[in-house]
Amino acid sequence: MNGTVLKIDNENLIGKTGYYLSLFGTVIILLWIGIFKFTPTEANAIKPLVENHFLTFFVYDIVSIQAVSDTIGVIEIIIALLLLFSVKFASLRKYAAIGMVITFLITLSYLFTTPGIWKTVDGILITDFFIIKDIMLLGFGLMILNLKK
Repeated sequence: MNGTVLKIDNENLIGKTGYYLSLFGTVIILLWIGIFKFTPTEANAIKPLVENHFLTFFVYDIVSIQAVSDTIGVIEIIIALLLLFSVKFASLRKYAAIGMVITFLITLSYLFTTPGIWKTVDGILITDFFIIKDIMLLGFGLMILNLKK
């Protein structure tokens, strides 16, 4: 089955361009959102997600709302930097990909653990769309994890 399988190599300029656009786009998203986690607005915005999740429900009993958000921000920034530096140092790519997969699996699981995150508007089921981007980012992380070399 060949389907949409895309070999990314030096002979495939479009595939290579798409890969690097995805890579640098992911770096920008992770850096930007990671930096925003240091603000009280974002710290309070993610609180309902974190406190209702079976893996993270207890963290606010240990540290402050801002400390939790700061920690998540640091993780996102580290993953972004690993991904960025993997352009020069291929050995970092695996660690960036593992971080991406774990991060985006957890954030996507918030769609199923946070009460009230799904709503019906004009008869259409919707959610907070900022999380939906993580489907694509999870896919990119899995793609990177699978790359040889």
